[in-house]
Amino acid sequence: MNKNFAVRGGSGDIIEPKRDARPQDNLYLAVNSEWIEKTKIPEDRSRMASFDGIDVDVEKHLMQDFADFAAGKKELPNVPNFDEAVKLYKLARDFDKRNADGAAPIKSDLELLDGIKDFSDYNLNAPDLATFAILPFSFGVSPDMKNTKVNALYFSGPGTFLPDTTTYQTPDAPKLLDILQKQSVKLLTMAGIDQAKAEKYAEDAIKFDAKLSKIVKSTEEWADYPATYNPMKIADFEAKFDQFKIAYYLKEAIGEEPERIIVEEPRYLDHINEIINEENFDEIKGWMLVNFINAAADSLSQEFREAAFPFSQALSGQPQLTSGEKQAYYIANDSFSEVVGVYYGQTYFGKEAKEDVEDMIHRMLDVYKERLQNNDWLSEQTKKRAIIKLDALVLKIGYPDKIEEIYNRLKVIPASQGGSLYSNERAFAIAEQKYNFEQLHKEVDRTVWAMPGNLVNACYDPQRNDLTFPAAILQKPFYDLKQDRAANFGGIGSVIAHEVSHAFDNNGAQFDELGNMTNWWTDEDYAEFKKRTQAEIDLFDGIEYGPVKLNGKQIVSENIADQGGLTAAVEAAKNENDDLKKLFENFARIWANKQLTESIKSQTAVDVHAPGPLRANVQSQCQDDFYKVFDVKPEDGMWLDPEKRVHIW
Repeated sequence: MNKNFAVRGGSGDIIEPKRDARPQDNLYLAVNSEWIEKTKIPEDRSRMASFDGIDVDVEKHLMQDFADFAAGKKELPNVPNFDEAVKLYKLARDFDKRNADGAAPIKSDLELLDGIKDFSDYNLNAPDLATFAILPFSFGVSPDMKNTKVNALYFSGPGTFLPDTTTYQTPDAPKLLDILQKQSVKLLTMAGIDQAKAEKYAEDAIKFDAKLSKIVKSTEEWADYPATYNPMKIADFEAKFDQFKIAYYLKEAIGEEPERIIVEEPRYLDHINEIINEENFDEIKGWMLVNFINAAADSLSQEFREAAFPFSQALSGQPQLTSGEKQAYYIANDSFSEVVGVYYGQTYFGKEAKEDVEDMIHRMLDVYKERLQNNDWLSEQTKKRAIIKLDALVLKIGYPDKIEEIYNRLKVIPASQGGSLYSNERAFAIAEQKYNFEQLHKEVDRTVWAMPGNLVNACYDPQRNDLTFPAAILQKPFYDLKQDRAANFGGIGSVIAHEVSHAFDNNGAQFDELGNMTNWWTDEDYAEFKKRTQAEIDLFDGIEYGPVKLNGKQIVSENIADQGGLTAAVEAAKNENDDLKKLFENFARIWANKQLTESIKSQTAVDVHAPGPLRANVQSQCQDDFYKVFDVKPEDGMWLDPEKRVHIW
C-alpha cells in the first residue's frame, strides 16, 4: 500500500500550500504552493485550476468582443451564424425586458404541465411535453457502436436531482434536497402556482426522485462505456412497457418505430413499470414541474435567477450568482458553441502555433508507436492491431473548417417580433432534437467536432477514433511557443499522449480503428491488460482528498490515460535530451487546483477524472525517471515501492 500523503494520509497535506515542500516529498506542493497562496477563487466560481485560469482569460476576451459587437463598435466577423449568436446575446442581456416579463414567457408551458389531469392525459401529451420538459426517460441518435458508419436510436433513464446516486447515501443529502424543495416551491409560486399546490408538487418530486435514485446508473456504472450497448428489437423493447404507451410516443415524438433500439440502462428498463405507472402519476407530474421551473428560471428575470440559485450554491459553494452580463455571454456561447469556437480560433489562434502543435502531436504519435512496438507484455498479433488503430487516428486541431448544419437552423426571434429569451431557447431545443432524430437514417458524419475551439479541454472519441485539441487549450501552462520544449512536453505533450492513451484505456481498448466495438486482442494479452487495469484501480481507490474518498473504478479510464500520457511525454523528452526536471514540474503545474469544499464533494461524485493534485503526484510516483531526476529515496514522501508502480502504456 502506498504510504504517500497524497494517497492514504491526511487530506490537508495535498490541499494546503506548503512553501518549503520538496519535490521528493510532494511534487505538487513544491511546484504550486506559491500559486495556491496567491490565487483567489472568483466570487462567481467554485474553484480555480490551470484550466480555469485559461478559461477566465478566454471568457474575458470573448465577453468584450460580444459587448463590442452588440454596441456596433466592432464589425461582425465573417463566420456563419455569428450574427445570430450576437442577437441572442443582446436578448439575454436585456434585463429590463426580462425583468418586466417576469414569468410571462413560460406561462403557456407551465399551464400545459399544470393542467395534465391524469395518467391517460399524460400518455396523450407526452410527445408534446418532450419538446420543453424533462420526461422520466430519454431518446437520442448516435453512431451504432458495432457499426459506426450508421446511426442508431439509444434509450436511457433520466438524471437525478443530486449529482450522483451515491450522493443519496451521504449525510448532506437530506439538507440538499430540502433546499431544492423549498426553492422549487418559491419558484412555482412566483410563476403563479397556488402555494398549497406548489408544496404538493415539490414534495411529490422529491419522492419520485428517490425512486429514480435507486434504479438509474451511478457515475461508476456510466464510466463503463461498452456496457451501455444493449441492442434490442423494437417489439421486445415496447413489450417492456405496461401502462405507458411507448409505441404511440415513438411515432409522435420521433416519427417512427425503428426496427431496433440500443438500451443504455437495462436495469432501468427492467424496472420501467415500477417507475412510469398510474399510481405514480402525481409524483411524475410534480417531478416534471420541479425540473421545468428550475431549468426555466435561468431564462427569466433577475428575481427568478436569484430564487433558483440556493440549490446550485449548496452543491458548489459558489458565493455569488453569475452577473447578468456574463450570463448573456454564457447563453450565446452555449447555443452557438461551434460558431463562437470558430471565431475564437480564427481570431486568437496563430498559424505558427498551430504548425508547432501539429509537429508535437506527430512527435508524440511517433513515440507512442515506438513504445507499442517495444512493448514487453503484448503479443506481436495484438501489437500490430494496436498500431493499425494508432495510425488510423484522425486529428482535429484548433477549430473545424466547416460549421455543423444545425447552426443554420437556429434563428433568433428578437423582442420586437415577440421573442423572449425563453421562447428562443425553447425553439432551439426543438430544432436540435429534430436535427438529432433526422440523423437516424443518415450516414455518420465523421467530420463533426466533439468540442468547440474556445473550450479549454481535449478529447478522444472512441466511435470516430479521433483526437480533438481545441485552440483554447493550446496556451500556457500547457503550451507556449516561447516556453522550454521540455515544459511543453510536460504540458501539452502529456495531454496529447493522454488523449491517444484513451484509444487504449479500459473502454477504448474495446473499439477498433474504425470505432467499432470489437475484440482485437488475444485472450492472454487482454487478461494481462485487465490485471494492469486493476492495479490502476487499486492505486487510486480510497484516496482521501479533502472531504471525500476516491472511487478507483469510476476514474480508472482517465488514470490509464494519465499514466500513458506522462510516460510517452517523458520518453519524447528523453529522445530529445530535454530537461526532465522541467517536464515533471510543468506536469505538476498544469494540475494546479484550488477548490471549495462543497465543489469537491459534487465534482468527485460525478467526475471520471482524479482531482488535479493527485493526478500530478500519483502518476509521477509511477515514473521510474522521476526518482532519478529528483533523487527520491525510500524515506521520502513521494517514494512508491517499484513493484507497486503501475505501468500500462
